[in-house]
Amino acid sequence: MFVGQHLQRLRLVKLILVLSLLPHAVFAANEILGFRLSENNEHTRIVFDLSGPVEHSLFTLRDPERVVIDIADVQLSAELPQQVPEAEVLRRIRNAPREGRNLRVVLDLKDRVRPQSFMLRPDDNAGYRLVIDLFGDGPKVVRQVTKTVPSPDNLRDVIIAVDAGHGGKDPGAVGNRGTYEKHVALAIARELAGQINKVRGMKAVLIRDGDYYIGLRERMIKAREHKADLFISIHADAYKDKHANGSSVYALSLSGASSEAAQWLANRENSAELIGGVTLDDKDDLVASVLLDLSQNATIQSSLDIGSQILSALGKQGDLHKGNVQQAGFIVLKSPDIPSVLVETAFISNPVEERKLVNKQHQSRIAKSILDGVHSYFERKAPPGTLLAELNRKLRSTEKLSANW
Repeated sequence: MFVGQHLQRLRLVKLILVLSLLPHAVFAANEILGFRLSENNEHTRIVFDLSGPVEHSLFTLRDPERVVIDIADVQLSAELPQQVPEAEVLRRIRNAPREGRNLRVVLDLKDRVRPQSFMLRPDDNAGYRLVIDLFGDGPKVVRQVTKTVPSPDNLRDVIIAVDAGHGGKDPGAVGNRGTYEKHVALAIARELAGQINKVRGMKAVLIRDGDYYIGLRERMIKAREHKADLFISIHADAYKDKHANGSSVYALSLSGASSEAAQWLANRENSAELIGGVTLDDKDDLVASVLLDLSQNATIQSSLDIGSQILSALGKQGDLHKGNVQQAGFIVLKSPDIPSVLVETAFISNPVEERKLVNKQHQSRIAKSILDGVHSYFERKAPPGTLLAELNRKLRSTEKLSANW
């Protein structure tokens, strides 16, 4: 009975938290997040990137030539260029609020055009978009112009904490030839960190950069101190059957998350830790539990996503021991708000894989596969405010222009 009541209270608090956000979500106007311009030999295309769908109307005015766009219930969050001297047809863009929260955008033109407009719904590469096509009477020179807002100077790198398993008094598994897991893990971790640091927008931090012991929970703490966006722990598996082989990737299990949640809730009064930017030490038990639960669920889902990308990349260069991301209660994976994965690179107990694990070229290939998986994930889900997110946004815009315009 007590468990049922507790679950009902949890659902009630979650509902209250969601409902508390509704006034903003329901009543806030949509936003114009960005502006893009492209020209080819058929038409000029203007795209307004939006936070949600909008209603709009469009008409033309003569002497001088203008296209007027009225957009309902929208606010301008991105700066529109006033002068567009390099554009073939467009001379200037003006905007002003109209009748409350509506916005009027006026396109001052160099020549007469036939305008068309339509809304695009979100896809894998972009959100809602209002598209304005301006068709002229004659052919234009084939060229392409893209307008983007310059990258702010304060964009940060994506931080990836690379953890070499074991170390010092803890050698880990030992192969038939006397190879220590701690040495293999450190070599691959160093190689992975070096490769990460060559990628623009990414930065690696080594949790262990020598043969010394670090406690499991201390590894989590170090990753948090570096404000890591991702934690990767490198290991080499072992089993009594010498024929066991292949790579595996682990994320945190739900049972492991539950035990960690209990410890965080018990210690939060003495901790200034943040969960998703929210401190727990001033929250009552129920609210703190809900916040922690929401954060952990999102983190586990991200970990499974990242783990799947890494596993797929590892499968392209060698055997997999398990075809899916496994889940377990490893302590190093228990950070509530940092996606974390543990990579068993191969079986050090397998004589064939042991020989490969000490080979520098093979270590480099493993590191490259892990990086490929990480990069695949962050190409889709780089954290907001990072240079990688901005680079990805620009790349998607360029690819879309080339493909569709």
